Amino acid sequence: LMDAAEEDVLAFMDFPREHRAKLHSTNPIERLNGEIKRRTDVVGIFPNQAAVVRLVGALLLEQSDEWATQRSRYMTLETMTAVSDTPAVSLPVAAV
Repeated sequence: LMDAAEEDVLAFMDFPREHRAKLHSTNPIERLNGEIKRRTDVVGIFPNQAAVVRLVGALLLEQSDEWATQRSRYMTLETMTAVSDTPAVSLPVAAV
């Protein structure tokens, strides 16, 4: 079974070395799921499905912004160029 799954198990090795530690950890997604649970528990009962989608969507946008602008980005565009088929894209420097 392990021999058959070798390619899938070692897929993270195709990414740049500085990304490997981040790829094998589920901490960021667990923290995000915990924050979503915490915020939805505060509301308790939602009037409809659209209300849930708005709240969770806002949380996901907020988290995306944090990951994109934090000082030590989760994965930078510069380091992702090694695994991308598209040319490098640079973002403007975020205001600190």
